[in-house]
Amino acid sequence: MMENNRNRKSDFESLEVWQEGRKLRIEISALVKKFPAEEKYRLNDQMIRASRSVTVNIAEGYGRFHYQENIQFCRTSRGSLYELIDHFITAYDEKYIDEKTCNMYKDKIDIIIAKLNGYIAYLKKRKSED
Repeated sequence: MMENNRNRKSDFESLEVWQEGRKLRIEISALVKKFPAEEKYRLNDQMIRASRSVTVNIAEGYGRFHYQENIQFCRTSRGSLYELIDHFITAYDEKYIDEKTCNMYKDKIDIIIAKLNGYIAYLKKRKSED
């Protein structure tokens, strides 16, 4: 983790779902470098953008300080995770990855989706308590 010089008690970087999304983003960035050059501005770019959208929307939602806005950004992040599943299926169909790799990433994404759904449920509960 990068050194944090800020004196805040907590922030989005402490969220487990953001941390898992960050790991996935880093893995995807390395993986797509192995795809054919003609995919540089197509599938590679789409997968990188979707993986970045996961973490950036969690971070942006966290910074909004209103539960409903945070929930909406988390929903956008969840949509990007489902988009990534489709991109992995495409990569498999195009024979850029094997079935085992495809399923491994789909499983990782499913875990992140479950964590994100848990975070959304927490936010909804907090919203109803306020």
